[in-house]
Formats: sequence, C-alpha cells, structure tokens
Amino acid sequence: MLATVLTASAAVLAAPVAGLLGYRAMKRHANAERLRITTPHGIDESGFVRIGGIDQWVSVRGESLDNPVILEIHGGPGASNLPFIPRTRAWERHFTIVRWDIRGGGKTFGHGGPAGQGEMTLDRVYRDALEVTEYVRARLGVPKVLLVANSIGTVLGLRLARNHPELYSAYVGTDQNVLAGGHRHPAYDALLGRLQQAGKRKELAAVTAMGPDATAWSTHQWSEFNKLVVTTDPLTFDTMKTVVVRSLWFSPLHTLRELRTYLKGMTFAEQLGPQAMAVDEWAEGTEFALPLFVFQGDSDVLTPPEPARRLFDAVRAPVKDFALIRNAGHFASFREPEQFLDLMLAKVRPVVTGELAAR
Repeated sequence: MLATVLTASAAVLAAPVAGLLGYRAMKRHANAERLRITTPHGIDESGFVRIGGIDQWVSVRGESLDNPVILEIHGGPGASNLPFIPRTRAWERHFTIVRWDIRGGGKTFGHGGPAGQGEMTLDRVYRDALEVTEYVRARLGVPKVLLVANSIGTVLGLRLARNHPELYSAYVGTDQNVLAGGHRHPAYDALLGRLQQAGKRKELAAVTAMGPDATAWSTHQWSEFNKLVVTTDPLTFDTMKTVVVRSLWFSPLHTLRELRTYLKGMTFAEQLGPQAMAVDEWAEGTEFALPLFVFQGDSDVLTPPEPARRLFDAVRAPVKDFALIRNAGHFASFREPEQFLDLMLAKVRPVVTGELAAR
C-alpha cells in the first residue's frame, strides 16, 4: 500500500510546477479555519508526550469535554490519522478524540527520526498504547476511553480490548483485520482472481511465488502484496487518490517537509506489518468483557468484510453490533465519514454513555 501512496503523492508533489502551490495554500487555510474549536468547554491541544521512553505526538480535540473520549489506534503501519481531521471534523461535535502518532510514524517519526524510535515491535507498541491510555485518563479525568481502531491498528485494538476491559468503555473496529495466523487468506485468493482476469501474468507469478501464508512474507513482499491489492481494485485505488493523498496534500497540520517525512515514516514502520501477520485473533480469544462493534466497508478487498463477520459472530460480549459502510472499501470511515458518524451515534454512543440502559 505504501508504494501506491508514494507514487500518487509524487504526482501531487509535482503539482507546484503547474502552479498549484497557491491552490494548496488556499485549501490548507480553509481546512485550518474548519478545524478551529471555539466552544467554551472544548479542547484543542497537541504536543509530544513521553511514552515508552520516547517523545510521541498526541492530539486531543473536541467541542465539549462532557462528550465520550475516543482513543484512535491508526493503521499503516505508520499512517497517522492527523491528515483526516478536516474530513472527520463533525465527529468532534459528539466525541473528544485523542489521535496518537504511534512510534515509527507521523510526527513521532519526524521528531526522533529512525534512530529515535526505539524498539519497533508490536509488543512495544502495545505497551505504548497502555501508557497513552493512562495519560488520557489522567489528563481528561475519565475512568475509561472508547477504543476506535482502523486497519492494521485493529490488531492492537482487539488485544487491548480483550485484555483490559477496565480501561475501555467499548471497542470499535473499522477496516477490521482478521489475520487468523496466516491460516485463512481471502484477500490473497481474491487478488489472484483479479490478476488472472486482468491477464497480469508477471504480477500473478510474483504473488503465486509468495504463497498464501503471510507469516512467511518478508517486509518487501508484504508491501508489494498491499500495493497490488490497492491498485487492482478501482474503488480502493480511487480512495487512495481522492481521500488519502488529497488529505495529505491539503493537511493544514503538515508542511511539505512533514509530508515527505510522513511517507518516510510509513516506509520505516512497514517492519511492523509482517510481525502482525502472525497474530491469530481466533487463538487469542473471542470472549470480550466490554461492548464490541465492527463497522466494515462493504467492498473492502484488503480486509474483506466476510472474515470480520465470522469473527464477530463468534464473539461473546455484553453488547455487540456489526454494520457495513455502504459503497466503501478500505479506509471506509474516512471515505464515508458521515456514515461512520451515524453508526457511532446510533449504536455506540448510547452504550458508552448509559443512554441505552436508560431507555
């Protein structure tokens, strides 16, 4: 997936040659105005917090501190959710959102560089997440936070929710990964089918040589697989161009230098991808002591909805719900932020605020 971002972004970064720097400045200014929080009980603060022995970027935004607090676990790896804030601005009317740039990505990577990221393992990032959770609970004075994870961040998200129901009011997974320790591979099988149908013999040979067991892939193979999945699916590729790349290019929170650093961070953080492939959600357990929700793009080819639905059906939780986001593939919550917010307000917020029990 990273290679696709780099390719598309390279074309965008060449745009100033065509005289589009002024347009970028205008859009960034408009987005900055959209992000302003002026409500008397709102919050808009960001900066580096010492987490796991290194400085990591944490942003806290919302129009009312009385709203439920969300902790986002972003995907990638290394793909900070900060560029999407203008698209998800409406969420902040109903939730206080903590966006954390995980080690190896975003402003955390930009601040410390490759040498300053420390231990790059899933276990270390998991422990970081617990530290961030404790920081948020103390800073905002809340007993629990609502855990919202997307894409590869859902690997950590499920583990956090399963192991620490005392810290989280509920779990919401979108672009939910169900890796099953490499034993099931619907995305791989579907990619083979698309390559065969398109007559792409070279790519087909490369994917076939990799084999379906993602636990045996190198970091380069993992990245190449994601690139092919993205570029062979029209909806996902369109989302990369119109949502992901445009969000990066027009982000009021990132300079041109920071955009390049953002992409370098994604390359650096790719080492976490193959580590995640060994995780088996089924083996780790389907018992959850907190409410669990999965909102999946109905046309997601990278993390297909069918495995997510099977895992969801097996889950035992006090409350659970599953919904498809219409006309969306991967990055479903960012392509269709209004649909995602509607689901959060209808299904999740009443549960975490106690409104559902009061009905």
